Amino acid sequence: MSETTRRELFPGVWLRTVHTDKFKSSYLSITLLAPLDRDTAAANALIPYVLRRGTAAHPDMETLSAALDELYGGAIEPLVRKKGETQCVGFVASFLDDAYALEGEKILESAAALLGEMLLSPYTQDGCFCSEYTDQEKNNLTDRIRSQINDKRTYATYRLTQLMCGEEAFGVDKLGDEESVAAITPDSLWRRYQELLKGAAIEVYYCGSAQPERAEGALRTALAALPISGERLDPDCEVRVTAGPQPQVVEEAMDVSQGKLALGFRTGGVTCWEEDYPALTMFNAIFGGTTLSKLFMNVREKLSLCYYASSMLEKMKGLVLVSSGIEFDKYQTAKDEILSQLEAIRRGEIEDWELEGARRTLIGGHLATLDDQGRQEEFWLGQAAAGLDTTIPELTAQFEEVTREQVSAVARKLELDTVYFLKGKEG
Repeated sequence: MSETTRRELFPGVWLRTVHTDKFKSSYLSITLLAPLDRDTAAANALIPYVLRRGTAAHPDMETLSAALDELYGGAIEPLVRKKGETQCVGFVASFLDDAYALEGEKILESAAALLGEMLLSPYTQDGCFCSEYTDQEKNNLTDRIRSQINDKRTYATYRLTQLMCGEEAFGVDKLGDEESVAAITPDSLWRRYQELLKGAAIEVYYCGSAQPERAEGALRTALAALPISGERLDPDCEVRVTAGPQPQVVEEAMDVSQGKLALGFRTGGVTCWEEDYPALTMFNAIFGGTTLSKLFMNVREKLSLCYYASSMLEKMKGLVLVSSGIEFDKYQTAKDEILSQLEAIRRGEIEDWELEGARRTLIGGHLATLDDQGRQEEFWLGQAAAGLDTTIPELTAQFEEVTREQVSAVARKLELDTVYFLKGKEG
């Protein structure tokens, strides 16, 4: 059994603890949550990677690695994530749980201290970030931004959201853009880092065998140097209820051998905050979210119109995004068939095995999260960004109650907003 608690360490700095004996490792994360913004996204994304290069006491990767080795080979990794219109930057750390330490050492306190040191006591030169580390990590970030175009399936979904949400924060990439990265200097990055420490909401997470009070004490000590601010920003997310009068259709040509067809729907304002959210989640599972879904079973398997066809739900933004890989000449047929499957759900044409298969897959997937520390941390970060406290068992109980009629009703609220087609260049 596990027990989850949430408490405020400092104003705007929250700690969530999952007290459990299930794992041999403990899991810690510190995440700064800031509004996703084109002007700051690249700098925010760069900061954890520069911080991970060295601290005042451990000025390079070598000495940091040695410090981690002393924690039985613990690991601390920088992470940049996007939850709705919130950019989440920080670190996740994994290390041996105290219960398994050979000499009975208290590893939690040492791990928390190292994590706090990495966040709050960086290696500096001339009063700001080291130029060598900054330049190297700028190059790495630029490479990561460019690499997104290489995976055409991911790229098509990225372009779809860019087109759908060009005037909304959601259209900004979590890594920022190349031009913004190029303009960053050690000094400008340092200023942005100071702003983040003062103004970002901060989520701290611990999962392990230590009592919540002990975790709280370790993290209060580790983060004692945080600037105290009563004005930490609350994450927010704009939700557009309706699509435009006509769906926008955008075609682009690249040197690709397989077409990518992506369709973006607005959910009519249904998001994770609404009472019909469980029905929306079930709809997505039946439509394209599982291998039992209508898109997979019919459009891909039965009709062979796509190499792949799936849908994903952006729960905070109220979007359902369909992704498919097709032959260039199957564009119209595939698009019509995808929309036809949506219409079938709207009419209530959902077989019992489809409804129950989606329900069991959805519930099983959520319960499996409880057996994975990384997925559990990701889940709670998403809940924190949304300002929700619903637990996984509470969510699965809601999925148990969803009816066929509720799924159809939520499907009828969907509106097609944007169609994006990535095709090959003319020969």
